[in-house]
Amino acid sequence: QVQVMESGGGLVQAGGSLRLSCTTSSLTSDGYAMAWFRQAPGKEREGVSCINLITGSTYYADSVKGRFTVSRDNAKNTQYLQMNSLRPEDTAMYYCARQSLTYCPVSWSDRRQYKYWGQGTQVTVSS
Repeated sequence: QVQVMESGGGLVQAGGSLRLSCTTSSLTSDGYAMAWFRQAPGKEREGVSCINLITGSTYYADSVKGRFTVSRDNAKNTQYLQMNSLRPEDTAMYYCARQSLTYCPVSWSDRRQYKYWGQGTQVTVSS
């Protein structure tokens, strides 16, 4: 059983930064890609980023490109999401998820590809 756990959410003013962390029970031994999703109240869960843990290749939603950066530390079984220039519309519950593939496919933002999810961490950006 793979366990996924996020941390690092909180309340920040617009223009501020936060870094989210996601730890899994086994990151590199599985070799699967990892993703971040977010879900705002009343909205669909949307893909934010995906990272190939072996090659380090990264992919982002258009809405966060240039502001968010995903990275990983395989030795710590952890991936990170550095969020800069935060906006009120970034307010959401952020989830970490493990891909069913070892790479991020073109359809990486389709939540149906992910079997293992964390409980989520809340990010609130005030205007």
